[in-house]
Amino acid sequence: MRDLRIVFMGTPDFAVTILQHLIENDYNVVGVITAADKPAGRGRKLNQSAVKKYALSQNLPILQPTNLKNVEFQDALKDWSANLQIVVAFRMLPKAVWAMPEYGTFNLHASLLPEYRGAAPINWALMNGETKTGVTTFFIDDKIDTGEIILQKDITIKDDEIVGELHDRLMHLGADLVAETLDLIATGDVNTRKQPELEEKPAHKLYPDNCKIDWSKSLNDIYNHVRGLNPYPAAWTTIKNGDEEISAKIYDVTKEFSEHKFIYGAIITSKKELKVAVKDGFLIVDQIKISGKKLMDAKSLLNGFQFDKEAKAL
Repeated sequence: MRDLRIVFMGTPDFAVTILQHLIENDYNVVGVITAADKPAGRGRKLNQSAVKKYALSQNLPILQPTNLKNVEFQDALKDWSANLQIVVAFRMLPKAVWAMPEYGTFNLHASLLPEYRGAAPINWALMNGETKTGVTTFFIDDKIDTGEIILQKDITIKDDEIVGELHDRLMHLGADLVAETLDLIATGDVNTRKQPELEEKPAHKLYPDNCKIDWSKSLNDIYNHVRGLNPYPAAWTTIKNGDEEISAKIYDVTKEFSEHKFIYGAIITSKKELKVAVKDGFLIVDQIKISGKKLMDAKSLLNGFQFDKEAKAL
């Protein structure tokens, strides 16, 4: 049995759950690498990453390099004498870093590779209407998410699941998969396989442009787009309301399939309901945040906000 000395690299909450699972199950984590503190909020107070906060609570050594090619950083990393590195939601590593430990560096990715390589695999799986996804551990090489697969676990995506819910399920599934991967490496019983050549399904970084709702698409496509961005970063649209154009983020939605003669994007309201016409029915908006207002359910919004009879989502 190999004596593993692990360096953990990660930044967001997703990575914290994996690190916590390692600590609570007595894996030997000798140090943590995470993003540098960043100013945030109105006061521009320095904000620590979720991983840093947890690492501090466990008295784990921490490095926060701004440049992974920096010689001083790499020397400090060598001083930890790790023989394995784990990467979860971090950054692309230079070869001098990922090739450093004796037993390599492996990554946990929240998709069934080679599908959804990239920055936002959980969002895009939902946005594209997938019915299955999962998690993969693989040894890092010199490209993004292309290394040889160690293990995979898959799960079924629920019809009405939103990205916040799927994120949490994959996070816990990933923690189990990382532990299984470590146990294989510890026993020297790892049999990797090359990633198959499949039609690429990218998981591009999310920007305002690819989060905007296209009201000319089908009801299912729009529904999947919204749930794949709920609660973060949220699908959005511009609403033309009389002479005013307002930005709105849309969260919980329901589908209503029906024939109608409204133009795509037309907003139809009653005292209790807000819905938008699309090509094969209506998207019922259950939760919305109009710019300048708090997040609220549609009924609460309609109590105090007046939509013009020609109002339209653009």
